[in-house]
Parts: sequence; C-alpha cells; structure tokens
Amino acid sequence: MITPVRPKRKKKPPLSFVATCGAGLEQLVAGEIEAQGGRNSAVNPGAVSWEGNLESGYRMCLWSRFASRVLLQITGFDAPDADTLYRQAGKIDWDEHLACDTPFAVFSTVTDSPISHSKYAALRIKDAIADQFRSRSGRRPSVDTSRPGMRISLHLQGSRATLAVDLSGDSLHRRGYRRAAVEAPLKETLAAAIVYLSGLRRSFPPDRVVLDPMCGGGTLLIEAAMILGDSAPGLQRKSFGFLFWNRHDERLWEKLVNEAVRREEDGHRQPWPRIIGYDADPHAVTAARENIAAAGLDDKITVGQRQLAALERPADEGLLVVNPPYGERLADREEIKYLYRFLDRQLGRELAGWRIGFFSSNPDLAGGFSLNWSDSYKLFNGPIRCRLHCGTIARTTEHAPGLPSLHEPETGGEGADFAARLQANCRRLFPWAEREDISCFRLYGSDLPGYDLALDLYERWILATGHAAAAGGDPRAADHRFNVALRAVREILAIPPGRIFLRKAGGGKKKGKAGPKPSRTKIFEVDEQRCRFLVNLTDDRGTGLPLARRSLRLLIGRSAEGRTFLNLNGGTGTATVHALVNGALATTTVDPAAGQLHLARSNFFLNGFGGPQHRTIQEDSLKWLAGCRSRFGLILVNAPCCPDGRDSAAPSRFRLEHEQLLRAAMKVLTREGLLLLAVDDPCFTPAPSLAADFILEDISSRLTAPDFAGQPNRSPCFAFRHRPLEPEG
Repeated sequence: MITPVRPKRKKKPPLSFVATCGAGLEQLVAGEIEAQGGRNSAVNPGAVSWEGNLESGYRMCLWSRFASRVLLQITGFDAPDADTLYRQAGKIDWDEHLACDTPFAVFSTVTDSPISHSKYAALRIKDAIADQFRSRSGRRPSVDTSRPGMRISLHLQGSRATLAVDLSGDSLHRRGYRRAAVEAPLKETLAAAIVYLSGLRRSFPPDRVVLDPMCGGGTLLIEAAMILGDSAPGLQRKSFGFLFWNRHDERLWEKLVNEAVRREEDGHRQPWPRIIGYDADPHAVTAARENIAAAGLDDKITVGQRQLAALERPADEGLLVVNPPYGERLADREEIKYLYRFLDRQLGRELAGWRIGFFSSNPDLAGGFSLNWSDSYKLFNGPIRCRLHCGTIARTTEHAPGLPSLHEPETGGEGADFAARLQANCRRLFPWAEREDISCFRLYGSDLPGYDLALDLYERWILATGHAAAAGGDPRAADHRFNVALRAVREILAIPPGRIFLRKAGGGKKKGKAGPKPSRTKIFEVDEQRCRFLVNLTDDRGTGLPLARRSLRLLIGRSAEGRTFLNLNGGTGTATVHALVNGALATTTVDPAAGQLHLARSNFFLNGFGGPQHRTIQEDSLKWLAGCRSRFGLILVNAPCCPDGRDSAAPSRFRLEHEQLLRAAMKVLTREGLLLLAVDDPCFTPAPSLAADFILEDISSRLTAPDFAGQPNRSPCFAFRHRPLEPEG
C-alpha cells in the first residue's frame, strides 16, 4: 500500500509592522520589539519596523511602554498622483479588514511627495474604501475622525504609498489611568522612558526608594511602579483598534491578557521598594492621588504636599527622578533658574550617593549643576527639545562665607581716626555676626564728623554709600574724605577693589576707581541665618535686602510658624522668605511693581518654595485689601517708598493715607493676630485714632541691632493687635 505524500504546508509570509514613537525613543522601542518576538527590526526616525506573526503585534500593543502606535502594513504601491492613489486603494479587499458598520477614519503623513496635501490624500483613500463598500453592498460605512473604531494609516514617502491598519486605535500613551490632569503633563510613554533610562528595572532592590519631589500628576511614579510590578501598560485600556478589525484573533488576545494578569499578580506579591512623591501644589497632589488610585497602585505609591525646601533623605540609597518646570516665558526662566540652584545645593546636602534622572528642556540650567552626568539622552516633550541627564549625586560641602580678616591700619597720617573707628566697629561686630549667623551687616554709618558715608558688608562685598555734602560744605572735600575712607577699607579688610561697590545716597552714582561701574548690573547670593537672598549692589534703587530691616525680618521669622502671612508693599519678598523658612502655612506678597515681585519669586525659588500657597500679586495694597476675603495671622505693612529718592512725596502721602490702609489691613487680621508696620520716615507717628481702636506699641527700640546702635532710627516700627472683645452683658 502506497502512503500518499501530503503536500507541505506553505509557510505564511511574515506580517510587516511599524511602531511609531517619540523622537529619541527608537532604540527603546526596538528592544521591546525583540523582547516580544519581532524579527528583522529596522530603526528610522520616529518609527521602528519589523517582521513577525500577529502575536508580536498584539504583544507590542499590550506591553510596549515607549511606542505610540502599532501599525500592521497592508500593502505598498507607487502613487505618483491622487487618481493612482485612489485606484490602487480600491484594489484592496477591504472586507478583510473592515465591517460596513464600523466607523473608520484615514490619517496620512506626507514626505517629499507629489501629493503635497495630507488631508486630500486621506480623503482619496476614504473615498476608495467607501466607494468599494457601496458598489458591493449598496451601503456606505460611516466616517468618524474624532472617535473611529478603525484607523487606516497612509504614509506617502516620495511617490511610494504604504497603507496600514492601526492596531492600537488611540495612542498607546493613553494607558487608562489618567483621571485628573495638571499643567504641562508628561506623556506616559515619555515618563516610562525617563524612569527606565534613569536606571529603574524590575530588579531594583526593595530596600531602596524611588522619589519624585515635584511629582505633578504622578506620571513618573506610576510608570515606575508599572515597571517594578511587571504590569503591562495596555492592560487597563478599554479599547484597541484591532478589536474592530475583521481579522482579529480573539482567542490569541485573551491568552495574552491572561498571561499579563498572572505576571502582574506575581509582580505585586514580590517585595517592593518605597515609591514616594510630593509636590508644592495641593491640586497636583490631589490629581496624583486620583491617577494612582485609578492605576490600582495606591497601596504602592505615597504622595503628599510638601515644598522642595523639605527635600530630605528617606533611605540610604535610592533613585531620584525629577521633571522640574521649564519656564516657557523668558521671565519665568529667569526665576526658575534659582529653583535649579536650590535643587543643586539640596541634592548635594541630602541625597549624596543616590542615582538621579533629571529631565529638563533648558540645557543652560541643567548645565549649571555641580553634578557630573554619566549619561545624557536627547528626548522630546511634544515639540520641546529636552535632555535627560543621569548620574550619581556627589556630596557637596558648603562653606560658610566667613568674615573678612582684620589687618592693622597704618598709624598716623590722613584718615587714621576713621581707620581706628572702622577697626573698632569690626572687632565689636564680627563676634556678634558669627554668633547670630549673619553675614550682611553695617560696618560704619556716619560715626565720625567729616566722614558722612555708610559701609555695608554683604558677605564678600562692600557697598559704600556716600552722602551728599552738608549745605555750604565743599563737595570736593567730601569726595576726598570718601576716597580716604575707601583706602582704609581696603587696608583693614583686605577687600580687593573689584568687590567694592560705590553709590551716592539719593540716587546718584559716586565717581571713583574703587569698584565696577554701577551701571553694570550684578546679582549676588547672600545668606541671612537660614535664608538665602539675591542682592543687587549696582542698582541705585536699593539692594533688595535692606540691612536696617533685618531685625524686623527675624521677628517675622520667629512669629510665623503655623500662621498665614501677608506682606503688603512686600518688595523683593525678603520678609516673606523668613516666614516661609520658619514654618508659615501660606503667604501672600502684594506689591504694585512687577520687577519687585519678579525678584520676590526668585528669592522664593532660591530657598525651595513655590506653588499656589505662596502667592505674589501685582496690585496697589489698598485696592487689593478692598476685595480680600482671606484672613491672616501675621501681617507686615511696609510704607511705600522709593529708595532712589525720585518720589519725594511718598512719605508725606503715606502720612495722609496710612490710617485707611491700616484699618483695611486690621480687618483681615485674625483676632489673635499680629500686624507690624515698618516706615522709612523717622518723623512718622500713627494717627491717634488708631491707638484708641487697637493695641498699638512702638517696638523700634527692640529692633535696633548692634550694627545700627547709636545711629538715628530712620526705620520706626509699630506693632498692632486687636483689643480683646468685651464680655456680653
């Protein structure tokens, strides 16, 4: 008996797929394709093609963390014109792919093609499909470009056309867990790439911590948790394009989903590292919690509201991933650079030895970090060109600025009396400054007749302010004594000329060769106890850190814990910073000058504070108070003034209007609260009616610091409190 020879089954030709992705993610997608069984992959900008069976395409839809879409190619042909495009598309048997009752849409991309209009090319393909169905069945399928069941993809490269079925449907970055959005959210695919390239793998040790201190909506944390838990990114999606495809293999898909569920269950039973996030914005924290709960990860991820200033080391080792704000406007970028500076300092203090993934769109800001990046990746956040910098955080040692060393002046000669007085002042003040952790203070303030100037030390720099000659005095003699005084400063403190800045009181610019030209703006950073400030020593409108107000700032710091703070005519926000650093719950800084508020926000960022709880408002204080509905436990009212002397009427105008302003401020002060009034007018006294209605105390003498002792009090200060309520009956 002859056994018949069965003909060999012809091997099915492999299917051709393309996975699209964001720029910079191509190699990651190629690695995923290989892991999911794809073969012969080819990487192109924004896309990776491969060959494989249907399972490899399904697996990429289910498991890809980095791809945007998975396309199954149907055919390719030459299409030199729109009519040829229509005819060739009409030759495809669309019944194999699409049911007549399935809404569909055609989307096209065009590169160097004779058919230059992408929407017109898509329209011709749509017409070819609809006309084929109508000629066969008399029915025309519906077109829905907003929520199609089936997406058909056309790619025109030159005269070559490629048609594909979009197996993914909606973009794969839509995992299904984003329930609440925040400003400028990261796409999930990009977030997954950031944490993966930063070094996160399933093997991440459980005794370490994953931390995002600016977590926004929590996308980085969720994607990290999905990697650690071996969770398929597509498992929570409600729909895919292939579910509407006529050749969909339901049994294969069900098998792959069941496998993914088992893997996730196994992953969640393993020991996990702690995953922690916080954000200064309470709305962002609420959004993050909603998204984390929707992802089923609220038992794995902890988020809370916290300022960046509170960044601390939660474990010996860990991974920090952070996507700080970019600052799309120039003014915002100028402010945000100080947030980067704070973050750089805080990382070296708190997280030495940790791995870091730092995602930024501004190379200049990230380049200013003291960290040595081991890897850097070009990525895109939508159209924004970004970089992911990765490395290990090194410990940085911050040295206190230290006080200048004192040198013996020459005995005798011109200016010997001034030199002796300056040295005596320094010997008296330096121990006090070290004890109080103060590095900016007055060294000399018109102590001696004939030397009518002020010398202020701002850490390594000296600001010398020369006062105008007295009426009838000789201006040339005053200038000469000013230069004699500067020579003594250089001799006693060994301050080089480049660190001495000159200014004439009243807004003028003092001539001299002792320092840089005042017209060249320079911003420096200085410390005051636990606060850090920006000072401008070249601007005749003020430094931004008035030394005469230091004791008042320290009083506000001592009074701020657990209170809400309002700073009216708040200028550069230095008092607000002291309130923030010392535990104020929320702050509001009001000032009519946009430039002053810009510096205030920069000071906030420099100390690690920001977010909606710490507002800056450009408005006249009295007008703003008229519409204020909030209450504050601590209020500072600064008398409006013009440091450059250009508004000589400001003090007299405030004397006329101060009662109305203070009564409006007292209306928003809590019953147990404290209001402080600071005035740069030694002749000012509050209206008597205020003392009748409120508890009023002149606290000027209590706020006189050693560096201003014996000098005329040019900045009186008053404390206001509500009188106790009288018992009823």
